[in-house]
Amino acid sequence: MTTSGSEWEQDRLELERRLEMARQMGGKEGIARQHERGRLTVRERIGLLVDPDSFREFGALMGRGVYDESGLASFTPKARVDGMCTIEGRRVVVTGTDFTVRGGSAGSGGGLGMELPANERALAWRVPYVRLLDAAGGSVRSFEELGRTYLPDGNVWSTTDVALLDVVPVVSAVLGSVAGLPAVQACLAHWNVMVRGTSELFPGGPPVVKASLGYEISKEDLGGAQIHGRSGVIDNVAESEEEAFAMIRQFLSYLPSNVDEMPPLAASEPPAREESSLRTIVPDNARQPFSAHELIDAVVDTGSFFEMSPDYGASRVTGFARVAGYPVGVMANNSVVLGGSTDVAAGQKVIRHIERCDQFHLPLVSFADEPGFMVGLESEKEGIERAGARLVWATCRSRMPWITFVVRRLYGVGGQCHHRPTGMFRRYAWPSARWGSMHIAGGAAAAFRRDIEASEDPAAKEAEIEARLQALASPFLTAEATGQDIIDPVDTRALLAEFLEDAQRVLFTQLGSPSVPYRP
Repeated sequence: MTTSGSEWEQDRLELERRLEMARQMGGKEGIARQHERGRLTVRERIGLLVDPDSFREFGALMGRGVYDESGLASFTPKARVDGMCTIEGRRVVVTGTDFTVRGGSAGSGGGLGMELPANERALAWRVPYVRLLDAAGGSVRSFEELGRTYLPDGNVWSTTDVALLDVVPVVSAVLGSVAGLPAVQACLAHWNVMVRGTSELFPGGPPVVKASLGYEISKEDLGGAQIHGRSGVIDNVAESEEEAFAMIRQFLSYLPSNVDEMPPLAASEPPAREESSLRTIVPDNARQPFSAHELIDAVVDTGSFFEMSPDYGASRVTGFARVAGYPVGVMANNSVVLGGSTDVAAGQKVIRHIERCDQFHLPLVSFADEPGFMVGLESEKEGIERAGARLVWATCRSRMPWITFVVRRLYGVGGQCHHRPTGMFRRYAWPSARWGSMHIAGGAAAAFRRDIEASEDPAAKEAEIEARLQALASPFLTAEATGQDIIDPVDTRALLAEFLEDAQRVLFTQLGSPSVPYRP
């Protein structure tokens, strides 16, 4: 028995009708409420993020239909839009929760189907995975739908999310009120972003806080950008959704599609571009701060530096850049904050950055002005020793090519963490560099305490000892004994570009997952 053309045409029209129902999302009122909150809909977001006309949706027919005697009377789509697209010409899987459909709750999706979900497709296709999060998480409404409660077995899905972190770049964007499992998914990523003023993040919102702890608080005060930009939960804060999408595109532009590929090259500036400002950027006064950002910008390709986590662990600057077109990870001590000392937050930030670079085969350049690990009572309360041990561990276990330029100070175990004794490692020092197990000023008072106390003039004795030790602090004395290369600061970019070119052949041997998995 054959099907007539008219019957096929009816089926085609039914397909179009169902797809159009899905495109209506939560309906005109739900879309209007979303816009009133200053937020875009998921389909508007995808349109702004991806290359024009490249989004191919899958699972669009999934949802819940209501039928009468004439057929489908109404349709509620799943609270998520999934698809394959290109971003800057590269294939990417994008998934976005739809807050207009019952707050993006997973309970409204109509259950699991047999088709691969978005995260499994990204893993199987080995392409980057982008989450656009605007979801309230689980809802007690689902209890009525099921006719029972259920055991929280969300790791059925999270197992794939964790596996993705070993294989492809994963990005999460917090674009609304995000709670429950989606709040954790925000951090199951190599990098994430939220929007100031229109997005919040928490495991449970104000009603849950009120029921659990007895006090009232607004969503913004509980989990807004002013909290999470500094807590380390969110890497970057955007001022608008459009800016967040631009950040996503830029972040992905430095990375390969998966761990078995090399990072992409880009148009470059001359490797030997000289910046005379590098000769004067470090002040003569060792206690006077200077701009780590100006230093980085003077070395890397113009406009290529993409900073990550600027407000968390701010005594270290971390990010991606390009030098002569080669993608590179960058980190620098920021003497404007805590004198550049590495505190617990900065240590955790650097560990993630080292692992991120190692995962995706980006050489790492360190501009070291390291006074050491942060000292004092508050640092002890935060567990600086364990944080330091983790940083030493991450440094020694990394394998990507690493180059350090010692621009000023390099002291103690904190300074040790700018050096790796294995693999492709290179270190240069500027003439302004000074180093040792600890600062001479504080170290002299400790090491020569008895001599100082026994002196008729302790202050003069301490100054005499410090002057004697300072005479030994010249980097050229170290170079005589160890062969440490000391360079004119203006040669920094050329030497870095040369190192990156040599690093490519080493990176080819490191394709695949690193020995140390990335930890969010």
